[in-house]
Amino acid sequence: MSFTIYPAIDMRGGKCVRLLQGDYNQETVYGDSPFDMAKSFADAGAEWIHMVDLDGAKDGKRVNDRFVIEAAQKLDAKVQIGGGIRTEDDILHYLNNGVSRVIIGSVAVSNPEFAIEMIQKYGEKIAIGLDAKDGYVATHGWLDTSSVTAVELGKRLAEAGAETFIFTDIATDGMLSGPNLLAVEKLAVETGKSVIASGGVSELADLRALKELVGKGVSGAIVGKAIYEGRFSVPDALKEVK
Repeated sequence: MSFTIYPAIDMRGGKCVRLLQGDYNQETVYGDSPFDMAKSFADAGAEWIHMVDLDGAKDGKRVNDRFVIEAAQKLDAKVQIGGGIRTEDDILHYLNNGVSRVIIGSVAVSNPEFAIEMIQKYGEKIAIGLDAKDGYVATHGWLDTSSVTAVELGKRLAEAGAETFIFTDIATDGMLSGPNLLAVEKLAVETGKSVIASGGVSELADLRALKELVGKGVSGAIVGKAIYEGRFSVPDALKEVK
């Protein structure tokens, strides 16, 4: 298994932003054009770009989709999108317009039967986003916490055919405090599937530590704030995990 770097673009109000631990009141704007940001990552050598529609996650519908589709259609990099995806129409809207992978998050908790149906229908084009607060899955832009653990839900969906999980430990997101290696490894081992780590990456050593878990099933890392804050560049990250 190779290890993939996913530079992240979180979109709110048509701009590139980062939230601190998912708090909509703690926002930093890093750019006025999601497409330009995506292009800069693709030009730097990124094979994948991770995009999140924060407005969509909160409102439960697509809001910033035009930027995602523009990136998917005009850039060489593959694009995965999460946020506000609640229906099969949402999934097809992206897949039919060039997006490589669609992330199902909140709806996997509220309607696991739907998630299973979509996994079985679209296969590897569906990833399951598991965002955890103290081990329990948080939903709706992290505003609500469910009563199901990330590992429980992951195992159920893995049995149904899910191949890729994106795991975020909300406590580490945007904090530049290092990823939750134990939680990432546990999810990969328990599900036996590919897990992409999200949240907390602050330095190249964090990427090295995650890459050491490739044998356990950790297949990549989503990197946002560390790039925006100049801790390291996309080429630095790519070189580190080659």
